[in-house]
Amino acid sequence: MKIDVLSLFPEMFTGVVNTSILKQAQEREAVKIQVVDFRTYADNKHRKVDDYPYGGGAGMVLSPQPLFDAVDALKRESGTKPRVILLCPQGERYSQQKAEELAAEEHLILLCGHYEGYDERIREHLVTDEISIGDYVLTGGELGAMVLIDSVARLLPGVLGNEESAVTDSFSTGLLEHPHYTRPADFRGMKVPDVLLSGHHKNIEEWREKEALRRTWERRPDLLEQETLSEKQQRWLKEFREKH
Repeated sequence: MKIDVLSLFPEMFTGVVNTSILKQAQEREAVKIQVVDFRTYADNKHRKVDDYPYGGGAGMVLSPQPLFDAVDALKRESGTKPRVILLCPQGERYSQQKAEELAAEEHLILLCGHYEGYDERIREHLVTDEISIGDYVLTGGELGAMVLIDSVARLLPGVLGNEESAVTDSFSTGLLEHPHYTRPADFRGMKVPDVLLSGHHKNIEEWREKEALRRTWERRPDLLEQETLSEKQQRWLKEFREKH
């Protein structure tokens, strides 16, 4: 996969893309990440990328020309038809399902804005997706782009040491992930559930499934409204409610 990021502050990405899992993903050639200062595509001598809004108002608006030219250049360079993603608080709320969808793509271009906003023609004629990482406003799209890159890259084949890790993550199954424990089995009187020490794999898997359902019901019951539960899961849910 190739991920191009268009930003006015490419230095913000240095630590993020060159450490931990993202560094490993690039070393294993699972993904190539390039951060481009789109100011270099401005067609004026002062490299100005924004202007005052028509009709007046506070703040500055990003001009269409630098971003259109930058995206055109990246498309020519790669020879692909990329998904062009605008990081924006008005966009679709980001989810694990969206990350999985994007992980199947060959090429992503992420647009990070600043100032008051984008010229509307960027939304209407350049981008394929608008994504928000939450119902709040940041000073720019860079942090959102970092979140998206990390969540997508870890899903690519060969990136994580254990391929099952991404499959069993919270939200990937529709439920929150079950609790985890490690040694020691008894820490200050706090003990690991007996079933996890039993070595009985079928019972362990059932415990994990039940605890994932319990955790989702307790913390994110809204997720269960979107799920089709099995008869066994419905019985467990009834049990949780009765005990509660």
